[in-house]
Amino acid sequence: MKLLGRKNDDGDINGNTGATEPTSEVDQDVPATRTAPKGRPTPKRDSAKRRGPVAPAPMTSAEARARRKAMAGPKLSKEERKVEKAERRAQMNERRERMMAGEEAYLLPRDQGPVRAYARDIVDSRRNLLGLFMPAALFLIFVMLAVPQVQLYISPAMLILIAIMAIDGIWLARKVSNAVDEKYPDNTEGRVKLGFYAAGRASQLRRMRAPRPRVNRGDKVA
Repeated sequence: MKLLGRKNDDGDINGNTGATEPTSEVDQDVPATRTAPKGRPTPKRDSAKRRGPVAPAPMTSAEARARRKAMAGPKLSKEERKVEKAERRAQMNERRERMMAGEEAYLLPRDQGPVRAYARDIVDSRRNLLGLFMPAALFLIFVMLAVPQVQLYISPAMLILIAIMAIDGIWLARKVSNAVDEKYPDNTEGRVKLGFYAAGRASQLRRMRAPRPRVNRGDKVA
C-alpha cells in the first residue's frame, strides 16, 4: 500500500524506480583550474613551484638579531660611517645647488617646463608688493604686542594690507597668464593654476626663491 507523501524503498513519491541518471561528462571531467562542483574536494594549487624555500622564523630574540646583522651586511667603523655621511651630505648639497641653478633634471615637478621658467622670469623681473606681505604682517603683529594701545588701529591696517596684496596678486596672475598664452599658444597650463604659481613665488622674499632668479629687477623678459 502506498501512502501519499512518503517515499517507498523502491521508488519516489510518484512511484518511479530508484534508478539514477548517469553522471554527465561535464561532471566527470572537471578541469583542474576551475572550482570543483559541490560534493567534490577543491583541487590544491601547487604554490611550491612559484615560491622559493622560506626560512623558518627565528625562535629567540638572539637569533633574530643575528639574522638582522647578517642581512645588514658588514658593520662599518666610526671613520667609515663618518666618510659615508660626508659623501651623502656632499651629494645632497650638489643636487640642491643644481636645483637652485635651474637645471631641469633636478627641479621639482611643479617647476619643470619652459612655461614655468618663463613665468618665474616674469615674476623675478618686477618689484612685487606680495613680497612685502610677510615682513609687513610681522611688523604689525610686533607693534600690536609691544604697544597694546594701538590694537584698535592694527586690525583695519591688516585688512587694508590683505586687500592690497590680493589686488596685486590678481593683477600679476593675469599678466603672467596672458604673457604665457602669447608666447606659448599651445601650452596646456591652466590659467588659474599658473596664476597661483606666479603669486606664490612673488610672495616669497627674493633671496629665498627656489630655483634662484636668473633675471634682475627691471630686465625685459622676451
